[in-house]
Amino acid sequence: MIAAVVALVAVIATFSVVLSQRNSSANEPMSAHLPAAGADQAAARAGNTGTVSALDRTFLTKVRQAGLWEMPAGRLAQTHASSEAIKRAGMHLLEGHSKLDQLAREDSAALNVPIPDQATPEQQGWVTQLENARGQAFDQLFVDLLRASHGKIFITIAEVRAATKNALVRRLATQTNNTVQDHMEVLEDTGLVTDTTLDSVAATIPK
Repeated sequence: MIAAVVALVAVIATFSVVLSQRNSSANEPMSAHLPAAGADQAAARAGNTGTVSALDRTFLTKVRQAGLWEMPAGRLAQTHASSEAIKRAGMHLLEGHSKLDQLAREDSAALNVPIPDQATPEQQGWVTQLENARGQAFDQLFVDLLRASHGKIFITIAEVRAATKNALVRRLATQTNNTVQDHMEVLEDTGLVTDTTLDSVAATIPK
């Protein structure tokens, strides 16, 4: 008889504990099981994290200025070139740098890094040279200027992509690398890239 009573008391005690736990769970707010309210915003901001180095700032400037002279050069190729291959290369410049320019401006605003609104005086001089050339003379000048320029920035891109600590700059470097690679290939497809141009690029590679 005593054993039966003890067993009954144990069952009642167990039931009481279970019931108490259910009531506690029912009263617990739903928010306790959800991410914090700012979790999504924090994740979005995570892309902006990472130190912006002096090289990163220089890179943003170079990407911006490249577009400011290479897009006009691409447009000139459509009216001044004698070769369809040059015109095709010009279209690649227009399309590629339009996208890079937008990305560079967005990253500049996000990172609070000012970038210029004008190409360098040297780059503006290159555009003037192209404006004054026609036909085959334009074709060769176009390839000489653009292949040298792309080859030299290609070296900087690799350095930035390898070492930057900032996620936005890393993304821009990756996109720029792909774009410049494409532009070098279409310029080489013209058959007008000379050893002299390649030697001028090689001379800028740190030893």
